Amino acid sequence: MVLYKTERLILRSLSISDSALLLDYLLRNKDFLQKWEPKRQNQYYTINSVQNLILNEKESFNNRTGLSLYIFNKKETKIIGNITFSNIIYGVFQSCFLGYKLDKHEIKQGKITEALRKAIEIIFKDYRLHRVEANIIPTNTSSIKVIQKLGFTQEGYSKKYLKIKGNWEDHLHFALLNAEIE
Repeated sequence: MVLYKTERLILRSLSISDSALLLDYLLRNKDFLQKWEPKRQNQYYTINSVQNLILNEKESFNNRTGLSLYIFNKKETKIIGNITFSNIIYGVFQSCFLGYKLDKHEIKQGKITEALRKAIEIIFKDYRLHRVEANIIPTNTSSIKVIQKLGFTQEGYSKKYLKIKGNWEDHLHFALLNAEIE
């Protein structure tokens, strides 16, 4: 398990013993997050599905092709969010994709910005990546503000990029470069 701390938060990976915590987070935020995520079947919200997700994340971590960090308030055990770096590619590319989400009761408090700042530091320093890319639906203005606050720049506009809530949605493409790698 990996664990990192910020001023107010703990970021850590999950183990199978955390399955109930993750399922609780997903169920608490099902309606809130559905407009930004792929269409989910009821099977997604089961303990077996959550356990498989955790095992897949562990495998990606072990292969260094992904890093999933769950966000907790210090001194609390419930999950309040998640940051995922996926499709980590090395060699001449040294890049990955970023995804993140936060509990509906934790938004507009600067917590996702704080968590992302630490997670990006980890992916740049520990994984030595050159770039992090994020794709955001244009109407998700809160997420766009967070990314821009962290120094990401918009590089493009992708038509019908991802299937979200059953529909192909356009996305803005953002990237952040690691200034320490040239």
